[in-house]
Amino acid sequence: MKIEQYIDHTLLKQQASEEDIIKVCDEAKEYGFASVCANAYYASLVSKQLEGTNVKTCIVVGFPLGATTKEVKAFEAKQAIDNGAQEIDMVVNAGAIKSKKFDIIKDEIKAVVDVARGKAIVKVIIETCLLTDEEKVLVCKIAKEANANFVKTSTGFSTGGATVHDVKLMRETVGPDMGVKASGAVRTAEDARAVIEAGASRIGASSSIAIVKGTEKLYSN
Repeated sequence: MKIEQYIDHTLLKQQASEEDIIKVCDEAKEYGFASVCANAYYASLVSKQLEGTNVKTCIVVGFPLGATTKEVKAFEAKQAIDNGAQEIDMVVNAGAIKSKKFDIIKDEIKAVVDVARGKAIVKVIIETCLLTDEEKVLVCKIAKEANANFVKTSTGFSTGGATVHDVKLMRETVGPDMGVKASGAVRTAEDARAVIEAGASRIGASSSIAIVKGTEKLYSN
């Protein structure tokens, strides 16, 4: 698979304008990225811009803190799907994880998966930089049990992003068939290659074009 097909071309800055979003969509179409990942406000716009292409509309839910209730996350997901989202990246509740309330984590993932079933895939953002390895493993297992399609390392808005260690741990935990998305701190072709070798099947990046161009250089030398 070509590097661009791994990438969710991402723009989640709160000040992103319509013009900025359209530019990202145009870039995604030009390079053939897997999706454009944006905030829910822009779901309809992204979906319209990508209509008739193979690039998916990816919308974040519970972003970036994950501190809303399962009902709110399910509503956000349903509205995003109604507005054209084909992929949902949901943030789980890190406070509940730290409180060892893993039933809350399972319930909120299931609530979003139920809304998305047959309409969109669900990626579960576990914010690895805030968790112990034991917590990462537990949440990945819960996401798999709840029938999510992917586990994802990070929002890119916390204290750290994807690491090779975390991607490898997540891949070992979920096995070969579930998706693993590395997001945050993947900025270069070398970063991308490292997380793919560790087991990532998708990459969330705002430096997508630099990654593609860097990969071309990497393999032309």
